[in-house]
Amino acid sequence: MLTTALVDGILSALPNRSVGLVGDLFLDRYFDIDPALDEPSVETGLTAYQVTGVRSYPGALGTVLNNLVALGVGRIVPVTVIGDDGEGYELRQALAKFPTVDTSNVIVTTDRRTPTYAKPMRGGVELNRLDTKNRTPTPMKLQDQILDALAKAWSSVDAWVVLDQVSEGECGVVTGKLRLKLSTLAAADEDRFVLADSRERIHEFRNVCVKPNDREAGKLVPGRARAVFLTKGEKGLRLTQPGQLFPAGTDVPAYPVTGPTDICGAGDSCSAGIASAVAAGA
Repeated sequence: MLTTALVDGILSALPNRSVGLVGDLFLDRYFDIDPALDEPSVETGLTAYQVTGVRSYPGALGTVLNNLVALGVGRIVPVTVIGDDGEGYELRQALAKFPTVDTSNVIVTTDRRTPTYAKPMRGGVELNRLDTKNRTPTPMKLQDQILDALAKAWSSVDAWVVLDQVSEGECGVVTGKLRLKLSTLAAADEDRFVLADSRERIHEFRNVCVKPNDREAGKLVPGRARAVFLTKGEKGLRLTQPGQLFPAGTDVPAYPVTGPTDICGAGDSCSAGIASAVAAGA
């Protein structure tokens, strides 16, 4: 039972806990557009939108990171890759605002672009998003650097969250090689909590806990994961403990909310909450 005393105990413990992150760190860049300033383009005749503000935040894996910062986790260790480009510079600036984030395992390279979600906001309404992603396989040399960074940081944190954000296979931080390394590390260290989240390949993780939604859960192979945290939107979550055969488990109701609700990033918030709670002893 989740009580006020239990929540207070978890939150008071978090400044002395550490959480590692591995996966795809994006830049979320918002362009605030004022419709009253629209003007025609002399060159094309099309409407030229006028940007009055630019806001940049860590996205994808960074959304989990943002939640861990807000919860008060004392040390956050991302293992990831970003490009040596302008977007990467903005992303490093955004990370530098968080004194509890240890960026020593953020690999900066000229071999990749910094994945970016550019979001034009015209009068408060989001227009078509512009995505910049790496659509070629991650170089093997870079994959080896990521594996080395993961192994180096592995035992220095209380819990790990893995986010496989990129839909294109082998093109992000989380590759087949990394999943194999993760499985090996987790099998040899069963007491260290590891939670994996993946849009397309949740069924390819072994020896770790997984957090699918209803769509992703159809790919799961029973018995291949430790605990399964199945998120079900407003219906809450189903927890399948090790030893139970998914989809059997315990249903945990969602916290009730009313009024307009923005569900973007809800899964990442859930991952941060689960990992933080376990790291704090729940």
